Amino acid sequence: MFKLSELVRWLGLTEFEIFINLCGMFLFSLTLAFKIDGTFDEYLTDWFIVFSPLFCADVLNAYFCVIVAIRMYLAIENKRKALHRFMWSTYFLVLITIFKYLLCLKLSGQTGLEYSEVFSPIFVLLQLVAVRACQLPNST
Repeated sequence: MFKLSELVRWLGLTEFEIFINLCGMFLFSLTLAFKIDGTFDEYLTDWFIVFSPLFCADVLNAYFCVIVAIRMYLAIENKRKALHRFMWSTYFLVLITIFKYLLCLKLSGQTGLEYSEVFSPIFVLLQLVAVRACQLPNST
């Protein structure tokens, strides 16, 4: 298993962003279980409602990233580092959100995309994480 410090370095996310994503995943797993079980069929009519905790977590993370980017830009002398961190967070959030949106469209039957096309933002994100992991200095 990975340590939290390794995940923070490789993913380029803070502990708070990881926590927000975990809370969103927990609430999503509850709504998904209710959707599959048919418990709240009158409320969980659409896949976008089921995925709404994940979209809310993305909005909170985007808000957090903007605040951190502004504070880093104003606080540190290295403006390039602040811009680099903001761009990485933006790439991460945009690719994950596009994936979730395409998956919702596919599950609701509103698009004829293949699953390989739906998962293409994840493939791009994995390539970016691999490049980032290769650029980081070895900590051992």
